[in-house]
Amino acid sequence: MSRLFDLMHKSEAPAACEEAHDVPVECAEITPEARLVFHSDPVGPAADRYRFLRMRLRELAPSAKLKKLLVTSPLPHDGKSTVCLNLATALAEGGKKNVLLMEADLHQPVLNAKLRLDKWPGLTECLEGKIEPQSAIRRIDPLSWYLLPAGGSRENASELLQTAALTTVMNKLAQQFDWIIVDSPPALPLSDATSLTRHVDATLLVVRAEQTVREAVDEAVAIIGRQRLVAVILNGVNSFDRSYSKYYKSYARYYSHITPQTADRNS
Repeated sequence: MSRLFDLMHKSEAPAACEEAHDVPVECAEITPEARLVFHSDPVGPAADRYRFLRMRLRELAPSAKLKKLLVTSPLPHDGKSTVCLNLATALAEGGKKNVLLMEADLHQPVLNAKLRLDKWPGLTECLEGKIEPQSAIRRIDPLSWYLLPAGGSRENASELLQTAALTTVMNKLAQQFDWIIVDSPPALPLSDATSLTRHVDATLLVVRAEQTVREAVDEAVAIIGRQRLVAVILNGVNSFDRSYSKYYKSYARYYSHITPQTADRNS
């Protein structure tokens, strides 16, 4: 059985933006509230956990044909969006890899706010056929990865994710990027995560220590399907103490491969 690890929060500091490349560039403001530990404290223990996660995903990629990864959680406020931000930064390796973060939580998008970016049309408009995906993608500096945001809010958000347009969008994007990370809505109670799993190669499930109840994890695993899970990410463990073993024993049975992070409760 593979192991669970925890990530501990470190403070953030702003960094300068890089020059523009072949797509429009947005310069993110990295604040402590974003919990972007891989950027702000690259030599700290939290960043090291993401390196380990990156290493494990690379190891699995050839045999499992991993490229499109869904990140979800049983319930809101487990930290999935913060994990997405850090994982994208880790996989991008400062621009060595083409990494796209797609915000598919059309109900409660938070990525633009976390990065202090103005909103622009995104996945919603792509699924409605109003724009092409490439025109909605921005390079995010200084993080060196690309963002397709949720775009405008719609009452029929769940229905949009169940249309054939999503297949078209994913197929187009898969040709352009080494990794695609999909920030999904929570698995409970919406059906969005279930719809999205059909368009990705594997799923990472984020659970929060001392908050996500086992019954919710059981239900989320049942909805997603064990065969689709490549990792359970234990989030919000603040120290390596005796309580850590309690969390490991609780979640280790869910094919728990890899790594978590202390994230904020708005993701």
